[in-house]
Amino acid sequence: MSVDLHIGADSEKVVISATRVRTRAGRARSRRTGSMVEAVPRPPAVRTREVRIVRTARLALPLLFASALLSATGLTWWLPATVSAALVVWFWRWQARAAQIAAFAAPRDPESRVLWTEPERAAFERAVTVSHRVRRTWPALGDMIDPGLADHTLTRALDELAGLLAQRQELRRVRAGLDATRDADIPADSPARFAADAQWERADELWRETGAAANRILRAIDSAARAGESFIREQQVAATARHAERALARVSGVPAAASGPELADRTDAVIAAYRELAA
Repeated sequence: MSVDLHIGADSEKVVISATRVRTRAGRARSRRTGSMVEAVPRPPAVRTREVRIVRTARLALPLLFASALLSATGLTWWLPATVSAALVVWFWRWQARAAQIAAFAAPRDPESRVLWTEPERAAFERAVTVSHRVRRTWPALGDMIDPGLADHTLTRALDELAGLLAQRQELRRVRAGLDATRDADIPADSPARFAADAQWERADELWRETGAAANRILRAIDSAARAGESFIREQQVAATARHAERALARVSGVPAAASGPELADRTDAVIAAYRELAA
């Protein structure tokens, strides 16, 4: 896969691609988090057609005046006129596009995936949300993980999850089509019935396999988030306990113990979670 994973989600689909996700309507801004680049839809600009006409006219008049001045100096008239017209057309189209609700274009790259069905979209969007939780724990984990390797591992997991969900999306359509044939008025011993039943069994087997694989990735991402967050909370509690111990020692006059709470088990849990994610 590419170093970067580009993701764009609008009201009808989620696009996952190795290249930049582009819009076919409206506007979007890019938000990079490590090797994951999210295209976030911008809200449509609230401008009426009349307002857009006025704004375009305000641009066109100075350009027309500038073109006339350049022509008066002896410059070929059509060159500034062409540039001015191009700027006016671009500005008008930019305003019209900004007023639209953002929608991403479905890429033609065969390696890109587009999730249209609601269950698959929801599963992937949930994984992206949890991946942000995972990334927020990295500064506090210190030397326990390699941030560069962890970033690549997490992005690769999301990419593999997108592939599995795209397969399940297609299997969902296939199963729906095969399910419709079960009520067909044909003899029970028809070869067509046997063929449809065989394909149903194969589709059902693939459905279970892809579901199990997708759930493993979802659980691994969630485990990495929970292990890191739990370790950070315990670090905070341990720091509070040490501070309280020193304060109580000053009050009581009894020296504080040299040892503090050990978090070796939690450290192992964090490392195990990241190994599971890498696997």
